[in-house]
Amino acid sequence: MGEWNKLFSEQLGLIIVGTALLFILFLIWNIVQGSKLKKMRRKYEIMMAGAGVENLETLLIDLKVQLDSIEDEQGDQQRQLQSIQKLLPKQKAKIGIKRYNAFNERGNELSFSVAFIDSQQDGIVLTGIYNRDGSYVYAKPVVKGESPYSLSPEEKDAILLAEQEA
Repeated sequence: MGEWNKLFSEQLGLIIVGTALLFILFLIWNIVQGSKLKKMRRKYEIMMAGAGVENLETLLIDLKVQLDSIEDEQGDQQRQLQSIQKLLPKQKAKIGIKRYNAFNERGNELSFSVAFIDSQQDGIVLTGIYNRDGSYVYAKPVVKGESPYSLSPEEKDAILLAEQEA
């Protein structure tokens, strides 16, 4: 044990200098880390200013709840869009109209044929015949561009005009 005390007393100066250097090194490292932490806190406070929340954890939780809500709403909208896309081809959106003079001897082009069809060429043709004594309206179904009833040339023209509509 005496040898240890002798060795320790001989090296005491070096141990004190080494400990002092280590202390100074840790002190410098602590100051550097403190300044980095201060800069980071300043940036954090600038980022959180006006957010209306006390800490970043609350903000992140709120954002996650909002994101989940948006994703649910987007899923609902996606399902609605798919159902609309299924119905869209069935809509009678293509319209063709042909005006003409049904009686060549008198009158203007007051008679007409209107075709309302969808992308499968299903729909109806309405024909209005006008003369001095009155007017008459006829409706005929259209399936795949044809009708079980005979179609006049003007009704066929109206169907062709509707088919050409984009």
